[in-house]
Amino acid sequence: MVLALGAIGWDAVLRTFGPPRPWPRFGHAAEAALPDGVTLLGCYHPSQQNTFTGRLTPEMIDRVLERARAIGGAEGQTAQR
Repeated sequence: MVLALGAIGWDAVLRTFGPPRPWPRFGHAAEAALPDGVTLLGCYHPSQQNTFTGRLTPEMIDRVLERARAIGGAEGQTAQR
């Protein structure tokens, strides 16, 4: 599981892994399947602009981190088999 902070991070991960087509769109809590069973999870960047304007709230961060933990646990179990 890879957690990308912001669209720049999302795009960099996709270029590194060689994305599926069509190019997965970035969004908060967006998910994309990458090669080898890796999941890419998007999160708005925790910049002052995003946090001060309410675009990204502490609750939103908590939810995306909970999802990352759930995905990471599932992928970790698969890798150990």
